[in-house]
Amino acid sequence: MPAHGAVADLGENVAKDLDEAWAEVQPAVVRRLMIAATQEFGARGYHATTTRDIARRAGLSATGVYVYFKSKEELLYRISLIGHQQSLNRITASVAGIPDPVERLRTMVSAFSAWHASYYVPARVIQYELGALSEEHLAEIATLRRGIDTVVRETLEYGVELGAFDVPNVGGAALALLSLGIDVSRWYRTDGALTPDAIGALHADLAERMFRR
Repeated sequence: MPAHGAVADLGENVAKDLDEAWAEVQPAVVRRLMIAATQEFGARGYHATTTRDIARRAGLSATGVYVYFKSKEELLYRISLIGHQQSLNRITASVAGIPDPVERLRTMVSAFSAWHASYYVPARVIQYELGALSEEHLAEIATLRRGIDTVVRETLEYGVELGAFDVPNVGGAALALLSLGIDVSRWYRTDGALTPDAIGALHADLAERMFRR
């Protein structure tokens, strides 16, 4: 995890991205709290973050979080829910209407990896703070994660059926591709050499090399 200051310096850009991604969240103060919580969790980690930290970043009183959320865990759940829904929507849309199996694989891998770079702070939170969710909330998020896994598996199986891919273990291959994209959120930096699109293209090339006959 980066030091708190590192994320704080990028806070304006991260907040802008999150505000656009979560435009459907209303009222605006709830969206502001979710953005603040994402930044704090990304900087400090869930357990080291207090509701006072979140409220301060959101410009509210120390107890402001509890006006809109029952607990810090509920905030994490809402962040995780929206983040996983966005990721599932992105990867599902990426394969729609693409008949060529190689192009379908490339587009899927590129979209998934680029999303984890473009939204690296929320992606890091939703991927690496799962253990802090309640059992009920984790079960709901797990359903969305299985949906993402299904898209990857079906893409690989489609290529195998058409004779385009050689994949002896579809489950293991799907896990490898998902891990490749998810890990981007751990190391990506906006001042790095690769843009989100460049990372997506690189990973698409790697996926094709791994599985194409």
